[in-house]
Amino acid sequence: MNQQVIGKYRWTICALLFFATTINYLDRQVLSLLATDLSKEFGWSNTDYANITAAFQFVYAFSMLFAGRVIDKLGTKRAFVLAITIWSLGAIMHAFAIGVGEGINGVLTSLGMTVVPVSIAGFMMSRAVLALGEAGNFPAAIKATAEYFPKKERSFATGIFNSGANVGAILAPLTVPVIAAAWGWQMAFIIIGAIGFVWMALWMVFYDTPAEQKRMGKAELDYINSDCAVVPEPVAGVVKPKTSWFKLLGYRQTWAFALGKFMTDGVWWFFLFWLPKYLAATYGLKGTDIIVPLAVLYSMTMVGSIGGGWFPTWFINRGDNPYDGRMKAMLCIAFIPLVVLLAQPFGYISFWVPVILIGIGASAHQAWSANIFTTVSDMFPKHSVGSVVGIGGMFGGMGGVLLTKLGGWLFDYYGALGQISTGYMIMFSICALAYLAAWMMMKTLVPRYREITDL
Repeated sequence: MNQQVIGKYRWTICALLFFATTINYLDRQVLSLLATDLSKEFGWSNTDYANITAAFQFVYAFSMLFAGRVIDKLGTKRAFVLAITIWSLGAIMHAFAIGVGEGINGVLTSLGMTVVPVSIAGFMMSRAVLALGEAGNFPAAIKATAEYFPKKERSFATGIFNSGANVGAILAPLTVPVIAAAWGWQMAFIIIGAIGFVWMALWMVFYDTPAEQKRMGKAELDYINSDCAVVPEPVAGVVKPKTSWFKLLGYRQTWAFALGKFMTDGVWWFFLFWLPKYLAATYGLKGTDIIVPLAVLYSMTMVGSIGGGWFPTWFINRGDNPYDGRMKAMLCIAFIPLVVLLAQPFGYISFWVPVILIGIGASAHQAWSANIFTTVSDMFPKHSVGSVVGIGGMFGGMGGVLLTKLGGWLFDYYGALGQISTGYMIMFSICALAYLAAWMMMKTLVPRYREITDL
């Protein structure tokens, strides 16, 4: 079909999802960029920092499970508003972490329970609230993509909005250290956190389900639904199908997605939360020193996100169905992170060597992410996409918790021995091999494409 005939409003929705994901990653990365200074100010060890970041991942993991169900129940529009309101408030809450921590310890003392350092308690609670809201972003965005795009365009659209994570990761080191240096670390959390409310106003104006979207023509709606094997998403006022988690867990397709996320999500979390501390510990880079290296690294990941979203179409255009084309692309992508194995052995040359190699690995993760998300909408009906993504997100978050806790323990252990580089070598090895292991698990569980039509 000619694009001029069918219309392009679906790409407006994709743009909104892109900016939501950008804000999502801006908010979650502020802490990691200030981690070195905050660790010094509050006396945090690597294990303390790991516990704070693990609080985010732990709450994020379980919230993802319920976020998918809430989104399927409330609908994409209202659920996204709820999610970004919570996470924006959680982001701002970090600025008042000391007061929050004092309040938490007051409650714990009154209950006769052991208190924790005020700063740790306050930041853990702030991270928990941030995670509760941010858990809604990807299930809602994947559901919106399933609603607004035919299957052949979904991985490309997912790659585009998923690249917002990279833009957020680029903008954060360009802005957060500067704001913190000028007005203090508290203002960095407040200013960045407030951006979400601007996006929320735009979402309220421009988003409706395709069936109710007055800005989109019938030709585009027909194009969106052209390759659906099931009926389009129900409109407002019509009872939506409900599917229990237990029934979804009975499908191998659900487990393939969940285990793929469990094995690989932690790699991205590790890069996101630990890279500033790695550059500080290994090369003495901190504050504004890390702006350029991190901006370059995350700029590279944009190529992976968008290119990875496009890559399966090469196989699809050669005759593969969308799922098989995606799995072939993901196998190719899974080999790329192996370059991260070279980051430590060749890091003595310059800090740019690990920055570039880790950038390649992180770029591969974003390419992988664009495709693994889309395997859900390839195989599951639209009304269950949010729930399945939520289940996978929970597993991915738990994988992130385990990898973060492992990293904190390794860095403290080997740091005490004066061999912290050994700890990073172990972590980089895990990150490099995770994708091939995940692909083999997914392929074993779902060796051939089978769309689910009995939900």
